[in-house]
Amino acid sequence: MNLKLKRTPGIYLVGFMGSGKSTVGRLLAHRLGWSFFDIDEEIERAEKMSISEIFDQRGETEFRRIETAVVRQHVGWIERGRPAVVALGGGAFAQPENRGTLADRGLTVWLDCPFEIVSRRVAQASHRPLARNAEELAALYRTRLEAYRLADLHIPIAGDDAGETVESILRHPLMK
Repeated sequence: MNLKLKRTPGIYLVGFMGSGKSTVGRLLAHRLGWSFFDIDEEIERAEKMSISEIFDQRGETEFRRIETAVVRQHVGWIERGRPAVVALGGGAFAQPENRGTLADRGLTVWLDCPFEIVSRRVAQASHRPLARNAEELAALYRTRLEAYRLADLHIPIAGDDAGETVESILRHPLMK
């Protein structure tokens, strides 16, 4: 197994909303026998409100502060020997502070999902505060690509088969 993973057994899934991070993460964690955590779900549980409610009532800046604290908490648990797959929120890896926290602490995996698939998946999702306007969603997608490209692994997504994506991750040379 990769030296980074031996030292800090964490796999952090990054990518745009609707790219499949949660679905793929659960399957990947099951295959590895590791724990799975979804940062957005962890935030909602801790704050006792939805991500949309946090955005609407407290704003994006406060949401990002909370998100960064939860990311750090999970990295700490993983560093203390709790192997896990962690699905980050779509904007988490776009924040330089979070990328710094994740650097050399396991592997970051970019699920590179084409915008056409993402937009189809999030079209009916009222719980995604940044997906309410189609033009703004497309602009946000393009803006975040630069950050996602900094991930350790790049896994192109061609369709809706999460099992196929998990296999692509496990076959990647950096996972050896």
